[in-house]
Amino acid sequence: MSILGLLAVAAGLTLATDDARPNVVIVYADDMGYTDLGCFGGDLARTPNIDRMAREGLRLTRYYSASPICSPSRCGLLTGQFPARWRITSYLQTRAGNRACGQDDFLDPEAPSLPRALQAAGYATAHVGKWHLGGGRDVVDPPKFAAYGYDLGLGTYESPEPHPDLTATDWIWSPRDPVKRWDRTRWMVDRTLEFLKEHQGKPCFVNLWLDDVHTPWVPTEGDQDAGPDGKGRGKASTPERLRGVLEELDRQIGRLLDAIREESSGRSTLVLFMSDNGPLPTFERRRTGGLRGSKLSLYEGGIRMPFIAWGPGIVPPGAINTASVVGAVDLFPTLCALAGAPLPDGYRGDGEDVSAFLRGERPGRSKPLLWEYGRNPDSFAHPRGDDRSPNVAILEGDWKLLINDDGRGAELYDLSTDPEERYDRAEAHPDLARRLSAEALKWRRAMP
Repeated sequence: MSILGLLAVAAGLTLATDDARPNVVIVYADDMGYTDLGCFGGDLARTPNIDRMAREGLRLTRYYSASPICSPSRCGLLTGQFPARWRITSYLQTRAGNRACGQDDFLDPEAPSLPRALQAAGYATAHVGKWHLGGGRDVVDPPKFAAYGYDLGLGTYESPEPHPDLTATDWIWSPRDPVKRWDRTRWMVDRTLEFLKEHQGKPCFVNLWLDDVHTPWVPTEGDQDAGPDGKGRGKASTPERLRGVLEELDRQIGRLLDAIREESSGRSTLVLFMSDNGPLPTFERRRTGGLRGSKLSLYEGGIRMPFIAWGPGIVPPGAINTASVVGAVDLFPTLCALAGAPLPDGYRGDGEDVSAFLRGERPGRSKPLLWEYGRNPDSFAHPRGDDRSPNVAILEGDWKLLINDDGRGAELYDLSTDPEERYDRAEAHPDLARRLSAEALKWRRAMP
């Protein structure tokens, strides 16, 4: 057996030969709420295909994104490290806007990269869809997809290589795009299936990063709008328009899974479905299942995401894990273990290998999860009202503490009894609040 096979066995995975290593597809929805899907209790739309995915696979109820906003959440998943380590703390935008947020213009290509680690282990690698880790607006010289370990990169506007089918103008979308806004998910699923078919001789890794269900919601031609410059603007964000977008996304995920079910090469495929950050608007927390917070917030509604793992022969069907806490930063070491891919030399991740949860076990974790959002009062958007959170947070077991980076405003919640974060327990548990505050602030001050 090769060294890759031995590594897989050492991780407790039943991969007898290199050829048996599974394909891995990460489906990343954009701004999807915790309960947008029926299988997570949502009632805004029918999602029968994704609900079936959950029945045939594993549903994890305590999965956390690395950030409550787009670019840093993607950085955390890709590197397995907290995104502030790579000076990405908000969405990447114009150079001036990035400077105002104290961040770089693109992800440093020297950062650890999950696709690069899998590519080095013999995987064919592709990125399909939204990137938002450099490129667009006036950032004209970001590294290409190959610099991060991708054999193929098909990006949208905010990427180093925007595909012409999706970018007729210099903006995120336009009615003039050859592939219309309501048809983009289908196009991305088609490109993913083509890549898997063209590389049947080796295991594949695909980041299928959708740009739905981010606003504007344009489920039909009649829902689109455009300014005089031809750039897409969208109409009002209504529950009806969201329903149309969710139902189309569900149809396309159904097509993806049907094609994988029918594939005859004998190679297993693991599909992970999740979102990058919480929703906005929340429709009075209907999209977060009552969880406090939204996109732009470190409360649960901004960072706790739906998560489904599906893979016949890999993941036990019908499993629901309500106990294990898994973060986006855990996926780098977890998927490397699954694929028999060595971690990069000198790699120091902020996550940990929790691959046991894919086998239906309920592993604990030894490391806390930490977040930050809002480094200064002027350059970061925030939700209104009591969905706006302090700008640093730490989660240790069931205890979650939020605090501002100046040391003020500590809030402590016991998520085992209060996932909606309604009852601040800082005064009732002063020693715990002081300890977690000190850990969170020490971490925040250690970031670049």
